[in-house]
Amino acid sequence: MSKQRVLIVDDEPDIRELLEITLLRMGLETRSAEDYSHATRMLHDESFDLCLTDMKLPDGDGIALVEHIQQHCPNTPTAVITAHGSIDLAIRAMKSGAFDFVSKPVSLETLRNLVDKALTLPQSPAQSEAAISTKYQIIGDSPPLQDLKNAIEKFARSQAPVFIRGASGTGKELVARQIHLQGARANAGFIAVNCGAIPSELMESELFGHVKGSFTGATSDNEGLFKAAHGGTLFLDEIADLPLAMQVKLLRVIQEKSIRAVGAQQEEAIDVRIISASHKDLDQMVADGSFRQDLYYRVNVIGVNVPNLADHADDIPQLVDYLIEKHNYQNSGSTSISAEALTALQVYSFPGNVRELENILERAMALCDDDRIEAVDLQLPEIASSSDEDQASLGEMTRNLEKEHIASALENNRWNQSATARALGLTLRQLRYRIEKLNLKQ
Repeated sequence: MSKQRVLIVDDEPDIRELLEITLLRMGLETRSAEDYSHATRMLHDESFDLCLTDMKLPDGDGIALVEHIQQHCPNTPTAVITAHGSIDLAIRAMKSGAFDFVSKPVSLETLRNLVDKALTLPQSPAQSEAAISTKYQIIGDSPPLQDLKNAIEKFARSQAPVFIRGASGTGKELVARQIHLQGARANAGFIAVNCGAIPSELMESELFGHVKGSFTGATSDNEGLFKAAHGGTLFLDEIADLPLAMQVKLLRVIQEKSIRAVGAQQEEAIDVRIISASHKDLDQMVADGSFRQDLYYRVNVIGVNVPNLADHADDIPQLVDYLIEKHNYQNSGSTSISAEALTALQVYSFPGNVRELENILERAMALCDDDRIEAVDLQLPEIASSSDEDQASLGEMTRNLEKEHIASALENNRWNQSATARALGLTLRQLRYRIEKLNLKQ
């Protein structure tokens, strides 16, 4: 098996030599370049598994090299070496696509950890597919979800902090888990914490840990959530709920990459990727002073938007099939859903997004007769508040809508049932059942 290859780009011979010796001791093959031009020529002529570049080069800068590699060698992660304290430059580099950064003077332990993580990134579609095919998969193939999945795949190849925007119930934690699973930390822990669920007086202890006797009730040491996530990912859900005092402490942890437990005398280095999320408008909170601008700048290096379910309603049939199959598997059941009920779900607005869809289906599966969900079992607001006559009218409307929808898809696919089933997100058996029930003919 051939050795993995690392390109080192730095104009200082002593730095190049130090990096080469360190990497050679890790069993890696190295090549060196002293400037941007030499590096880009080597990248054109050879393939590398990782690039380490200084931020300042005689004929350019590290950010320009990161952008070049992103465009021409997107599967080669790039780490940038910055001057001590140049956190703003490091963030610019990571926004441009850098995998991570390391500050001078270079800590060899930090460098080795960085290199190990960069070289464990999935290198093939098969590896990425294995990470995606978990119980945390994101269901749907609509254009908005394809854009989301592409963003996840790209951002998983970085160590930059990620901020996930999305309304309640859209699946922000699933997105965070997929970024973790498709990245270099997949084999380490993923720790999720809801910042709004921790009492403010306990938050520092919960996040950073405490030593025994540091306060009343501290009867034993507690490592804290940051320590529990060491080497992995810490997901801070509803980060907007952090009190201002904790925002200051979190900012310092991100900048210094170290924590101090409550009651401890020494700080401890921490290796954690932070992913945060909120359904609140952090830009507005920054404007009104309830969220620190400097913290927002640090956690929002990469931004991801999760669409509302109403914006990818084409995925509802696939989501429904997945959720019902999951329920049947867990409960050894055989529940199915009628065409009228499925159409009713497709025309419903879902203010509570995917979480509301799951709750509606769980309730319907408990209420339905003969293991078959009908429209009335869904108890959607439009159905639950209507009279019997209105329910009959809604049922007729949903049947007509479904008939038009399927007929149009059949026409668009020249009555090729296999192609139509794929376009509608149905199995061929499900499509044939609907064609027969709705009496559709070519």
